[in-house]
Amino acid sequence: MDGTTDILIIGGGMAGLSAATALAATGQRIIVLDKGRGPGGRMAARRVEIAGQQVSFDHGAQYFTARDPAFRAAVAAWEAAGVAARWPAAGAEAWVGTPGMNACVKHMAAGLDVRWNMRAERLLRDGALWRVEMGEEVFTAATVLVAVPAEQAAVLLAEAAPDFAARAAAVASAPCWAVMAGFAAPLPLADTFRSDTGPISWAARNSAKPGRSGAETWVIHASPARSRELVDAPKDEAARILLADFFSANGATPATPVHLDAHRWLYAQPEARKGEGPLFDPDLRIGIAGDWLHSPRVEGAWLSGRAVAQALLQERLASTS
Repeated sequence: MDGTTDILIIGGGMAGLSAATALAATGQRIIVLDKGRGPGGRMAARRVEIAGQQVSFDHGAQYFTARDPAFRAAVAAWEAAGVAARWPAAGAEAWVGTPGMNACVKHMAAGLDVRWNMRAERLLRDGALWRVEMGEEVFTAATVLVAVPAEQAAVLLAEAAPDFAARAAAVASAPCWAVMAGFAAPLPLADTFRSDTGPISWAARNSAKPGRSGAETWVIHASPARSRELVDAPKDEAARILLADFFSANGATPATPVHLDAHRWLYAQPEARKGEGPLFDPDLRIGIAGDWLHSPRVEGAWLSGRAVAQALLQERLASTS
């Protein structure tokens, strides 16, 4: 065995790290596994070099809001730590990570035992423990929390927890193509663009966000409908089409980018299931969390992770009283 722990959390995004943070003070050993190369998930930031300068693109979530008192307290702590700042261009309640959207996730992960590049391939019972297989590597734990997108949770939980798998399988997520474009000179446009109609739902001058510097950079998000149309397109082709859509939507003269790339988020926007809350089975000692169980926002992911951790803690307290 490569690792035995008390609590194993599959998914090192906002939901998984929120759960891990809430459980960290219990004295139990917690390991978080994530398939990514580093912190971020859908709050990812991509660093590239443009004209000799290192710049960063927030190609996932563009900003977040904080309405729940507990999440507002967490955001205030992030602001005090210098990893979050207000971004008035996106709205009075908008926040961003600084110097990239992934800064808040990095900050959370720094105090936890997170193992990156770990893709959970199979989850099954091994006597009294849970067994997570990743090729030749194996982890076991008394308790497992699964905090990944619904479509991925449905596959991973099919054998281990069919009822939870069915709940996840009932959720559909909209895809989103994200374009990352750099330009030699500033575009004569407002810092943000959003639309409920047309092929582009959102665009932002990434370089104008708090804590950013360097070249003129933009992130452009295609609408769900346009993303579905282009879902199987090569990324270079999708980037060119969506850049043309962007200039057309703004009525601006097209500018030739000095950098152009795209990323396809297959599970970008889950159906809203607000109020469903976390799910935890005290008999099987398995739980699930994610924005798809609360609300499709950064705050929803954080609240879902915190809530499943609280459910686990309440069960532990009840079993010892």
